[in-house]
Amino acid sequence: MAKKIKAFVKLALAAGKATPAPPVGPALGQHGVNIAGFCKEYNAKTTDKVGLIIPVKITIYDDRSYSFVLKSPPASILLAKYANAKKGAAQPNREVVGSVTLKQIQEIATIKMADLNTNDMEKAVLIIMGTAKSMGIKVN
Repeated sequence: MAKKIKAFVKLALAAGKATPAPPVGPALGQHGVNIAGFCKEYNAKTTDKVGLIIPVKITIYDDRSYSFVLKSPPASILLAKYANAKKGAAQPNREVVGSVTLKQIQEIATIKMADLNTNDMEKAVLIIMGTAKSMGIKVN
């Protein structure tokens, strides 16, 4: 028989650096989950992606066990990394904080494809280009 689901928790954590401190502790502690065990598992699965923010969706069951699914990093984080920008522009229409090439946009779209609401690569590229524009990043 399948386990009964108690809750879903979504968190965005630094890869390889999850600790029982907030936001992990309070989010999982209220459901009685082993926080230290989750942190060890998450850090083990994300050690190859250190430096990125990796969203995770945690499914918590009635018996206090859990399972989790790692998502791809947010497009804004990837764009900032490729453009060597610390953050997006305060006024995106007037200010340019960096630039990326179309090839880099396609790489980001490939990484994000599983989490986007399209299966068409051209549409995925347009989605990522829209994110870049809203961040003040120019596409060459």
